[in-house]
Amino acid sequence: MENRIKPPAPGRRAGVRGRLLAGAATGVMAAGLLFAVAELLSAFFGTTSSPLTAVGSTFIDFTPAWMKNFAVATFGTNDKTVLLLSMAVVAVILSAVAGVLARRRFAAGAALVLAFAVVMAACVITRAGATVPDLFPLLAGTAAGLIALRYLAQAVARRQAAAAEDDDTTAQTPAAQPDAPQPTRRAFLVRSAVVAGAAVVVGVGAGALSSARNAAAKVRQALRLPAPARAAAPLPAGVQAPVAGVGRFITPSADFYRIDTALVVPQLDPGQWKLRVHGMVENEFTMTFDELLAADLVETYVTLTCVSNVVGGNLAGNAKWLGYPLREVLDRAKPKAGADMVLSTSSDGFSASTPLPVLQDKREALLAVAMNGEPLPLEHGFPVRMVVPGLYGYVSATKWVVDLEVTTFAAKAGYWTSRGWSSHGPIKTASRVEVPRALGRVPAGTVGIGGTAWAQQRGISKVEVQLDNGAWQPAALAAEASVDTWRQWSYMWEGATSGTHNVRVRAYDADGTLQIEKQAPPEPDGSTGWHSITFTVE
Repeated sequence: MENRIKPPAPGRRAGVRGRLLAGAATGVMAAGLLFAVAELLSAFFGTTSSPLTAVGSTFIDFTPAWMKNFAVATFGTNDKTVLLLSMAVVAVILSAVAGVLARRRFAAGAALVLAFAVVMAACVITRAGATVPDLFPLLAGTAAGLIALRYLAQAVARRQAAAAEDDDTTAQTPAAQPDAPQPTRRAFLVRSAVVAGAAVVVGVGAGALSSARNAAAKVRQALRLPAPARAAAPLPAGVQAPVAGVGRFITPSADFYRIDTALVVPQLDPGQWKLRVHGMVENEFTMTFDELLAADLVETYVTLTCVSNVVGGNLAGNAKWLGYPLREVLDRAKPKAGADMVLSTSSDGFSASTPLPVLQDKREALLAVAMNGEPLPLEHGFPVRMVVPGLYGYVSATKWVVDLEVTTFAAKAGYWTSRGWSSHGPIKTASRVEVPRALGRVPAGTVGIGGTAWAQQRGISKVEVQLDNGAWQPAALAAEASVDTWRQWSYMWEGATSGTHNVRVRAYDADGTLQIEKQAPPEPDGSTGWHSITFTVE
């Protein structure tokens, strides 16, 4: 008779799965307490001491350009949310593995926790502005996590031993199997509830404490903006295209795109903010927020564009900004001969390399303190950011700016230029169709088509549309506010017939130069191509 390996009994398989799940649960709960304690204590030290923020920010720093492009193109302004969720999944998996290891041998599980803690410590200490004391929240959290892991692993081990004893007893006297849960099981559940409850309580406390200590939000709410020494010129009539569905000429602050490297929004107290101006200058100095507000501030409308914006994308916005001209800052600093770049640095370590002549010419490049008539939103750079017309944000739009170094392109490189992006980043002419929506449905008859075009520092002189690969037709241009803002356009298609149709758009700048037709990705100096969409007339 053929010998066969007898498969484990269903009850035994279930017991193995149960013990593995119990071990995984202990690891996840211990990790939850670790992070809760670390985040609670980091509220007393600052964002650089948060292990979650440090790990995520380090990941962003080492993200290759192609992956960053994919994330922005796929998830848009939700890229950071996706990163946080991905980090949570990885943390759960690693902590579950640590719990399973600790069930068999505590030292093995503890070793994995300590290894991960070392990685997090390296991420913390290498963040901009981090000091040795910033490691304390992580150390305390790791200690709490290891204690919790040991506490729960002991309960799992006792439960496992009791289960093995029950198996032997059941094999000998099946009728003696007790119906009530074993004390070891109750003990495990009680210990789990204690650790999980502690993690939740500490985590909620961390969130509440962080909110309570958020001086930046409180000061922003109470801040009174000074009147500009030179107000923005009134917008001319007709800047909004007369087609329903085209975006607002002025983008509401809440809808303005946000693309930056800050995983967690920096919380800067304006009372402590200082801007250091140094490098190849005759006069190094620092400027406080009060000094900045007391300066002759100017108001202007500027359209900003992210270099990651794909053809037809929404990573562009137009707003009214209030700030101090950067040319005045540089006039005070007096750059030395040979300097050709200003390296601006954020409080979170991001940097941008801006051509020096751009910041010295007549364009309204600003140290901005307000957006659309209100203090800068926290996520858009409060208390101070840079706004430079005509350049993509990665070489100009530094948020939470704290340092300006006058230097050279040969000596220094910004955050993204050191990762292979072009050094100067002038914005390319672009246009997009906003109405009808891609794959949308509209009624037959007269169909309104509209959108936006931009060529900052040059202006838009003409926009044309093409229906179903036919002849190019001139679109009606809305009024132009300035060469630094986008310009809206519209086209009324009379007698639109039922069926599927395609529309393309292209724009010309003020010099009559047609935007580039050839499709190109954002990297290394901005996307190109004519935007087209397909829609259905019913």
